[in-house]
Amino acid sequence: MKRLIIIVAMAISSGICFGQTDSASSTATDSIPAKSTLTLAAVYSNNASYYGQRAAESTPYAAVAANYQLKSGLYLTGQTYKLLNEKTSSVSAASLGAGFNFKLAKKLTTDLSYSHSFYPDYSPLLQAANVDNASIVLSYDSWIKPTLTGDYAFGKTSDAFVTGGISKAINLFSIGKKDMVTITPSADVVGGTQHFYQTYLTQQKLRDSVLGILTDPLFGSPSSSNNVDTVATTSFNLLSYNFKFPIAYNRAHYVLEAAYQISVLSNKAQAGAGKANSFLTFSFYYQF
Repeated sequence: MKRLIIIVAMAISSGICFGQTDSASSTATDSIPAKSTLTLAAVYSNNASYYGQRAAESTPYAAVAANYQLKSGLYLTGQTYKLLNEKTSSVSAASLGAGFNFKLAKKLTTDLSYSHSFYPDYSPLLQAANVDNASIVLSYDSWIKPTLTGDYAFGKTSDAFVTGGISKAINLFSIGKKDMVTITPSADVVGGTQHFYQTYLTQQKLRDSVLGILTDPLFGSPSSSNNVDTVATTSFNLLSYNFKFPIAYNRAHYVLEAAYQISVLSNKAQAGAGKANSFLTFSFYYQF
């Protein structure tokens, strides 16, 4: 059960989200398994988070994911997402990825990964312009776990992100002899570039046009109003402060988890500068 708790702790400490490192199929970067493992996950969230930012419209989603990790440290991931407010029955997004985790020292572990995502035309998601993501994660296993993550997202545009965070896995109590209730609070700070947002605004205008949403001549459309104070920039800025509070019920082969996240955006964040976003996520993990 300890191995599965670690997997979920890593996933929830850094956030389950679209197109970002540590998605629903995240693997632990501090514990290479003694044997190959397959972990399946099902996730529901009231909104899609992209480094604490959210799209202008609500994007609740359900996702299924799989992670197959070899004892060598190599792993393969895959996931599909469905936006619940879309009327079509088609998949809203999907991704495939691979990675490798290994120890640099007794308590220092690194994870190298790459993923490619698939988005339909006119996707409402913030990150739809950047379909590829390369990532490196450094993690130090101590009484409190500090992590440092670097992401390079590219596709129609390209962006770089750096996330520094800390988390702490705490065993609360057991209901029976073979279970455990845990909480893994975490906090992180994200900095990065925001080329993706310019493409997002353009895509939303096209999407509104396709859907027949007319622009109000007096007040403008939501997309156009968002564009008033937007300036194209290549600068690297602080984007968000994120705090997550997950609680999980753990057994030998599965975990049930509920997590609440609040993200405070900086004044430099183009997708809702100065605002606070909240995200509620429910997840189920099963490991073979």
